Amino acid sequence: MKFELYKDMVLTRDLPAERLKRGDIVKLVEHHPGRPGQEDGYSAEVFNGLGDSIAVITVPESALAPLREDEVCCVRSLAAA
Repeated sequence: MKFELYKDMVLTRDLPAERLKRGDIVKLVEHHPGRPGQEDGYSAEVFNGLGDSIAVITVPESALAPLREDEVCCVRSLAAA
């Protein structure tokens, strides 16, 4: 499934090396087609609660899911990751 760029997505798994957690919201900025037999990937930008960019990460497509209308956004401290 190819996701639309510049859309907000939610992480489906923790990414401890980046101090990110399942449920964090990211914005897709680039699509990386996988080689035959490999999963596609995406570069995604991570923003803090004020909208400042704090990181750009690369994740496999399976680490992303679209936001749903029955979800509520919340805030957590990055230091607590």
